[in-house]
Amino acid sequence: MLDEAADGRGLKVTIQTASLRNLSQNAAMWAALTDVSEQLDWYGNKLTPEEWKDLLTAGLRKTKVVPNLDGSGFVILGRRTSDMSIREMGELLELIYAFGAERGVKFGLGAAYGRRAA
Repeated sequence: MLDEAADGRGLKVTIQTASLRNLSQNAAMWAALTDVSEQLDWYGNKLTPEEWKDLLTAGLRKTKVVPNLDGSGFVILGRRTSDMSIREMGELLELIYAFGAERGVKFGLGAAYGRRAA
């Protein structure tokens, strides 16, 4: 390609923002999170798919944990999955599947999400 520039044809470089995660990745994430939620406890606590999302997203992108307003618990401050790129969402999905597989979660992509949405 640099040889082409030397030949006088020039080069064109485009820099653009990475595309945000897509709907199929979002659906896969919620299906996997639902499977994890239905099959695992976290230190004796049953977590919702939304809570698992917060926990696993924090594991992917080292986030801050701060006390909540009344001091009775903590809040995880981190990135929203809707702001993730396709690559980042792929990394999150890999983390969810690896985390679940290590703990014996049986993933049934789609079926669990269908139950959740109903």
